[in-house]
Amino acid sequence: MSLKTVEIKTFVPAKDFALSQRFYQDIGFEKRSEGGGVAYFCVEHCAFLLQDFYVKEYAENFMMHLQVEDVAAWHEKITQSGITENYGSKISPLVDQEWRMRDFVFSDPSGVLWRIGQNI
Repeated sequence: MSLKTVEIKTFVPAKDFALSQRFYQDIGFEKRSEGGGVAYFCVEHCAFLLQDFYVKEYAENFMMHLQVEDVAAWHEKITQSGITENYGSKISPLVDQEWRMRDFVFSDPSGVLWRIGQNI
């Protein structure tokens, strides 16, 4: 018997499935597969499943956290990706948090909040 784990992913809701797929590709995620109302997105070894499912209260209370090695590079990439102009997303400045993390936040087209950070 083995309790070894392989991977954990979450299902991220999408109000407009096609629009959300473009959004995630624009910010640097790779779409590896799609079928049955689910698209598999990843960047390196970090992944999530985008689902063609939406409940406003759920989406607007959903948060993803991505820990990275170089948060300034991610902030620049996201800022230059065009999500403000193309999707109406707002991107916060980089902030040094009291829990010893530098991070920033933005939301996707469905209202899902993303926090990308780096330990400091």
